[in-house]
Amino acid sequence: MDRILIPGLRELGVHGVLPEERQRPQPFEVDLELHVDVRSAGDSDELDDTVDYSAVCEAVSRVVSSESYLLLERLATRIAEVCKADARVERVAVEVRKLHPPVRAQVQHVAVRIER
Repeated sequence: MDRILIPGLRELGVHGVLPEERQRPQPFEVDLELHVDVRSAGDSDELDDTVDYSAVCEAVSRVVSSESYLLLERLATRIAEVCKADARVERVAVEVRKLHPPVRAQVQHVAVRIER
């Protein structure tokens, strides 16, 4: 299956369990892998024959910035739902990273990866 890859989409959002996470936006990063048959677009060179990755980016950015969830698992699931709204997306893999997690250990980030 063909794939449309959108790595490193960054957006600020209010997601988390702790009170301090609920008070102000923090940075999140999202990687998307959309399983799409792109043969028609490869032949026609027409945007209408594929999934518009610009529209996907806008929709995912809106979810991260304007919706609010306690868990990364729910945020990732919601992003997958938005991606799968286009019937041409047969499968999607979503990885959501919280870039500044509230943990005592020094970590680069924490993440959840789902496939739907």
